[in-house]
Amino acid sequence: MASAESLAITVAYSPRAGVVDEVTVRLAEGARLEDALRASRMLERHPGIDLAVQRLGVWGRFQPLDAPLRDHDRVEIYRALQVDPKEARRQRYRKHRLKAGTKTG
Repeated sequence: MASAESLAITVAYSPRAGVVDEVTVRLAEGARLEDALRASRMLERHPGIDLAVQRLGVWGRFQPLDAPLRDHDRVEIYRALQVDPKEARRQRYRKHRLKAGTKTG
């Protein structure tokens, strides 16, 4: 059983769609996001993670490396977007229009 002064932190990273690497670490009270990354060894398991480019967050909210953590926080490493979300919507719309046009035409 953990002491009252330790935090249970989950660190999660999805290197590609459908795959999630998730680990729970125990850290001392006052730990920061960077401490959780180091303890999880996520950067060693996924050398393609580039913290200069990729963003980090806690429970879906972007946070800096020095953000303090609370017990049961979920630290997330976000992949870089492959396509701009607006452009992806435009492409889906065009594809839908083309399908609709071939069915009626």
